[in-house]
Amino acid sequence: MTKRKKKSSKIQAKKSSKLLHYFVWGLAVIALALSALIAGYYYGYEQAQKEIVSDIKAEKEKRLQALKKLEELSVKEEKKETELLRLQKLLKKESAAYTGASHEYDDKDIDVAPPKRFERKFTKVSEKPKLAIIIDDVSVRSHIKAIKSLGIPLTMSFLPPSAQRPNSAKLAANEKFYMVHLPMEAQSFSAEEPNTLRVEDSQAKISKRIENLKKLFPRVTYINNHTGSKFTADERAMNHLIYALNKNNIYFIDSRTTAQTKAPKVLKNYGLRYLSRDVFLDHKMEKSYVKKQIKKAIEVAKAHGSAIAIGHPHANTILALHESKKLLEEVELVYVNKL
Repeated sequence: MTKRKKKSSKIQAKKSSKLLHYFVWGLAVIALALSALIAGYYYGYEQAQKEIVSDIKAEKEKRLQALKKLEELSVKEEKKETELLRLQKLLKKESAAYTGASHEYDDKDIDVAPPKRFERKFTKVSEKPKLAIIIDDVSVRSHIKAIKSLGIPLTMSFLPPSAQRPNSAKLAANEKFYMVHLPMEAQSFSAEEPNTLRVEDSQAKISKRIENLKKLFPRVTYINNHTGSKFTADERAMNHLIYALNKNNIYFIDSRTTAQTKAPKVLKNYGLRYLSRDVFLDHKMEKSYVKKQIKKAIEVAKAHGSAIAIGHPHANTILALHESKKLLEEVELVYVNKL
């Protein structure tokens, strides 16, 4: 009996020992699992913290870069505005002698309405109507700087070199595309340019003048008339001119300084297309007037598919064009050779 009791106690002790062993191992496994979970949590937390800090830094860097770009753009725009104002002052000084584009017409007709626009049929040339703006009388570096400061395609028409503007041809040579603003005889004009073409000039004299201009401006393909109300109204004189221009592969654009122009008839006789000015931007020099004329040029372009406007490098003309950039997006601004 005692032996059986002892044996039973031993079995019971072994069982208790095994249970205790399993319990301890179970606790160890649970402890390990909890440790792993806690370690994983803290590791994930640290990783998340690092990622958050990294994201904040990246966002901060983006904002700083954006602010830097805005600041740079602001400085750039400020510089442009300052340069524009400086050029305007310079242009005001240089153009003090001008009374506006009215100098293109007869002196006696300054207070009379300019000649009517040449009527033509509508021609759709692109999705947007095309507008070419010619800036006449370009002759000095400040004119070019002011025109280019606008950042829009404007066709510069250079006056031939003279004592007052000896470098006009050299300045034109730096441009990809340009025109020549050729002085022609007016009915009455007090400030005639040197070597102005006159009605009584012979074919030989006119041809020689065009050949000389071609030497001075080797890449010229278009000319328009400076004044010329008397010359362009004379059929014989225009025949001489178009013959000489045609021989040198130069096209004529009529500034239409007179309603009596014979250019359409003469060009038709030569089988050539007639191009002419539709709107003068600065017949009067007030900025409000120029802006009104820019609107008019856009309307003509929309009505006819294309249009040609002529302005001058005066301070108010440059400023009016600068302030009308948004409006000019309604048309496709092009150089005159793209019409």
